[in-house]
Amino acid sequence: MECGRLPSASPTFIPFPIAMQPKEPALRGTHVVTCVWDFDKTLCPGYMQTPLFKAYGVDEEQFWKETNQLPALYARKGIRTPKDSVYLNHLLSYVKAGLMKGLTNRRLRELGAEIELCPGLPEFFPALKEHVRELGRKHNLEVVLEHYVVSTGLAEMIRGTSLAAHCDGIYGCEFLEHPLPPHFTKQDELALDLPTEITQVGAMVDNTIKTRFLFEINKGSNKNAEIDVNAVVRPEDRRVPFENMIYVADGPSDVPVFSLLRKNGGKAFAVYVPESEAEFAQNDALLQAGRVHGYGPCDYSAASFTPKWIRHALAGMVERLAQERARSLAARVTRPPRHLHADPAPATDAGTAQGTLFGE
Repeated sequence: MECGRLPSASPTFIPFPIAMQPKEPALRGTHVVTCVWDFDKTLCPGYMQTPLFKAYGVDEEQFWKETNQLPALYARKGIRTPKDSVYLNHLLSYVKAGLMKGLTNRRLRELGAEIELCPGLPEFFPALKEHVRELGRKHNLEVVLEHYVVSTGLAEMIRGTSLAAHCDGIYGCEFLEHPLPPHFTKQDELALDLPTEITQVGAMVDNTIKTRFLFEINKGSNKNAEIDVNAVVRPEDRRVPFENMIYVADGPSDVPVFSLLRKNGGKAFAVYVPESEAEFAQNDALLQAGRVHGYGPCDYSAASFTPKWIRHALAGMVERLAQERARSLAARVTRPPRHLHADPAPATDAGTAQGTLFGE
């Protein structure tokens, strides 16, 4: 669960048609598999905003208490606010009120370097990429692993962590420092008197919008701007089939993504903070309900259960890719012509009689 809030009750946001994976995949040159990661309580044992509150002397517990009350308070006025992202505007209220005066995107990235990561990180990310390359070599395949972080947290803070260098994409909430005013096209932009702190929400991510980002990775629109995420792309042409994905997150708020991957052949894995009995029970309930394929502690040390499970799942993916390639080769590649040899001479009557005689 992200950012200290209650999980959203919104239905799964899947506006795109989900095509079944191809029965006879193309003979790809390079195969891509992905690990898609949540952040809070997944890659860090707490909440990423902790260094931010500490730097500005803000009571973290009080901030989240206020944030959790906002949706109900606004609802009384007939205004609907998303539980996953209402904290963004409340954070801006703190900036506007002077409690976080001068907060910029650059400062957010600097504070990201102070986020405590889970054990085994960041080393696990590059080690896992090399592990997948080696698995591919054993099957004479070129297979690459890509890491993506998809979070309702702050993208700039994630970019400030040591994990960022090993990520192929980071999706999170963004702030604008210099929103352009009305009629800005009639003015010299460089002469505008613009604020030097965050003032508006630039991008908002909630736990249903996360599914959109998985479609971007699936179709390849994150790598090729000419491919719109809503475009119809044949399964065999999609850059990363869903069955080549593992999604790792911490709980019920990630059920929309868990469901998307399970329905399309991918893997869903839940993690918990080892010290929390409640989170352990929550993960077990997800497994019993068929929401995830497995769960383990958010400890990525080499000997921990979670990296073993992930390595095993990736090995299964690479094995499947090798089998699919072998079947495709057998089905699509014809055998070359062979030299034909003359049939052996037929046996003579005498030879046949002699054989029969001595055979008795």
